[in-house]
Amino acid sequence: MLRLKTCTILALLLVLAVFAVASPNPYPWSGDYDQHEAIASRIDAPGGFERAGLPPGSFADWLRHLPLKPGAPPVMLYDGRRKGNQYAHAAVVDIDVGDSDLQQCADAVIRLRAEYLYSQARYEDIHFNFTSGDEANFRRWIQGYRPIVDGNRVSWARSADRDSSYGTFRDYLNEVFTYAGSYSLSLELVAVADVADISIGDVFILGSFPGHAVIVVDVAVNPTSGEKVFLLAQSYMPAQEIHLLKNPVDEDLSPWYSTDFGNILRTPEWIFRPFHLKRWNDRTPHDAGD
Repeated sequence: MLRLKTCTILALLLVLAVFAVASPNPYPWSGDYDQHEAIASRIDAPGGFERAGLPPGSFADWLRHLPLKPGAPPVMLYDGRRKGNQYAHAAVVDIDVGDSDLQQCADAVIRLRAEYLYSQARYEDIHFNFTSGDEANFRRWIQGYRPIVDGNRVSWARSADRDSSYGTFRDYLNEVFTYAGSYSLSLELVAVADVADISIGDVFILGSFPGHAVIVVDVAVNPTSGEKVFLLAQSYMPAQEIHLLKNPVDEDLSPWYSTDFGNILRTPEWIFRPFHLKRWNDRTPHDAGD
């Protein structure tokens, strides 16, 4: 009997060990993830609205459970200074901004999408275009290839050892942040025909010089009317911590925004139009949050 119990315990330990290897931390930058500080735990849906269930492991579910910094901290810039406008945010996402002026608006959107894919070990899906139109593929980066940029010309040469570590992944992102932006990202996304169809992971983006981008990190629905409300997150210039935006038009609904915003979506630091709503063009049922 003792032998059976010992074998059972060993088998359970083996299963747990395999599960631990197969289930990496979904938020690799965060050492100790506290679900009580997640967006879904901290930000209640407005009265009359409900959060719909999401597929476990989807991009939508991952965004909904992003960790927030406890309390109401200020938004900090990459160099340790406070952001000048401390009235735009409702909460700060607990994710680093780096120590260079790189992770700005579109870069924050890229960062979140790439972090999700990395946490799923979907390395082949991590690819973004430089403003030149050249693709920066993480698989190629893993193999040791690095870009050589000469004006608008980009070539790749193998100059590093094969490495898929998180540190190498972050080096890759910094390179993307350097040569990509709202213009290039807007060309990679596809338009959403109707704002009423908004989903978690969608992006309001103006691809211009300068442009801006904010990402939808949660959605709730009124089961009677079908109306949707959504939460927005952004970084800005200079590079700063990703934060959830207040609704400057409707303080009672804030930080949620209604899809019934008419022809102008007014956020604290930018104005968007309905046709600025876009979606990842490789979106699959695994990512969907509808």
